[in-house]
Amino acid sequence: MINAGRGNPNWIATEPRDAFFQLGIFALQASKSTYSQYPGFGGVSDQCCISARFLSFCEDNEQVEGIRFLLNAFSYLTTQLHIDADELIYEWVEGILGDNYPVPDRMLKNSEIIARKYIEQEMGHKSNLPNSHFDLFAVEGGTAAMVYIFNTLKSNRLLNKGDEIAIGAPVFTPYLEMPELEDYSLNKVEIMATEANHWQIPDSELEKLRDPKIKAFFLVNPSNPASVKLSDETLQKIADIANERPDLILLTDDVYGTFTDKFTSLALLAPKNTILVYSYSKYFGATGWRLGVIAVNEDNIFDRMIADLPEATRSQLNKRYSGISLDPQNIKFIDRLVADSRAVALNHTAGLSTPQQIQMSLFSLLALLEGGKDYQDNAKRIVRSRYHALMEQSQTEPTISEDDQSGAFYYVEINIQDLAASTYGEDFFTWMKAEYEPLDFLVRLAEESGIVVMPGGGFDAPEWSLRVSLANLPKSAYSEISTAINTTLEGYNQTFLNTK
Repeated sequence: MINAGRGNPNWIATEPRDAFFQLGIFALQASKSTYSQYPGFGGVSDQCCISARFLSFCEDNEQVEGIRFLLNAFSYLTTQLHIDADELIYEWVEGILGDNYPVPDRMLKNSEIIARKYIEQEMGHKSNLPNSHFDLFAVEGGTAAMVYIFNTLKSNRLLNKGDEIAIGAPVFTPYLEMPELEDYSLNKVEIMATEANHWQIPDSELEKLRDPKIKAFFLVNPSNPASVKLSDETLQKIADIANERPDLILLTDDVYGTFTDKFTSLALLAPKNTILVYSYSKYFGATGWRLGVIAVNEDNIFDRMIADLPEATRSQLNKRYSGISLDPQNIKFIDRLVADSRAVALNHTAGLSTPQQIQMSLFSLLALLEGGKDYQDNAKRIVRSRYHALMEQSQTEPTISEDDQSGAFYYVEINIQDLAASTYGEDFFTWMKAEYEPLDFLVRLAEESGIVVMPGGGFDAPEWSLRVSLANLPKSAYSEISTAINTTLEGYNQTFLNTK
C-alpha cells in the first residue's frame, strides 16, 4: 500500500534533536552530582554558575553531534537576546528533566522568548508591519490549540450557540466539523477560495465579512488541501475589514507557512483581532512530539470584548475564574485559555510538559541560527521535488508551477473532473459523473493499485478531486501515484467506450 493520505512528514530535523539529547546528558550529570549519597537518585541543580559548568561540559565533548549547536544557541541567546546565562541553562536543565510543573504554566520564561522570536521571524516577512508583542501559550500541537480556543471563546461568551462564523474553505476538515458539534452549535458561512482564482478568495467572498452577524473568521493559511498561501493583497483586505470591525475575531492556522516563500501571517497584519495557531509538527518532522503555540497580541480585542460584556455575564465569569485569582475580572484572554485547558479547577497543573518546551526551543533555534535558511531551503526542495515527480507523469497541466512563491507544496489537490475532461473529453466526464459517485474513483484507485489518497470533497474542495500528501512518501512513490491515477481513469474510459 502507498498511503498518500496522511500529512506526517517522513523526515526529521536532526540537529535540534542531537542537541536535545546532549543537553539531557548534561542535565542528568548536574542532577546526580547533588544527590550522590543515594545511588539512582538525582536532585535539583544549583543555578549558581551552572552556565560555566555547561560550557565546561561542551568543551569536553565538542566533537559530539549536537554540542556545536548548543554552543551556538547559547552564544546567540546570551549575546543577542541578552538572556541571563545561568537562568537560561537552569531552565533548560530543569525543563529537560521534567522535575517540576511548568512555571509559568502558560510557558517557561525563556522558552517563550525563543518561540516568540521564531514566530516573528517566520510569520512576518513584510517589513511594514504594525508594532506588536505576542503572548504565547505552549500547547500539545495545533489540534489541542483548536480545542482550547473554541472552548475559551465559548466559555467567555465571545461565541455563543447560534452565532455565525465564517470559515475559509476549502479547509482542514475539523474546522468544518467542530462548529457543528453540540458543544458549540455555531452556524457556518463559507468564504470560498476557488481553483480558477489560483486558490485565492475573491473580493465578493471577502465582502461577507462585513456582515455584523458574522462574529469570527477561521482560516488555514497556506490552505489545506490546495497548499497555497493567500496573497498579501488578500490578507491586507481581510486586515482592513478587521480594522473597520473591531469586534471581528480572526483565527489563523499557519502551520504550513514555513514551506512558502516570503510568508506573512494575518496575525501580524491585524494583530489586535487575530489568534495565531502554529504547530512545529510538519516543518521539523515532529508530529509525535505534539508541539504548538497559541499567540495573542498584548493589545487585543478579546480582553476588551470580555470587559464590555453585560454585568451579569461578567459576574458569572468572575465566579468561574475566582478560584485562581483574587482579581478574576482582569485575567487576560490568553491566561483564560490556559485555565480553561484544565477546566479552571486544575489550573495549577496546566501547561505543556517542560521537556516538550525545551525541544520546542531547540527547534525554534534551528531556524534562528545561521543554518536555519539552509534547513528551510532543503525542506522546500524535498516537497517540491515530489511535486515535480507527481506532475511529470500527469496528463494535465500543474495547477501551480514549482517556482510559484505562493505554493507550500505540502499537499496537492488534483481535480479529477479537469483531468478526465482534458484527457478524454467533456462527454466522457458527463457520463462518468452520471454513472458514479465521486468516491468511487478513490476506492477503485485503492483496490486496483493499493494507493490511498484523501477525497477533496471532505475539505469542501470540488467533489471530483483528491488530495495527495507530498510529505510522507519517497520521491519515487509519486511517479507511481500519478501513473496509477492515469491507469484508473483509462479503466473508466474503456467502460465508457464499451457503452457506445
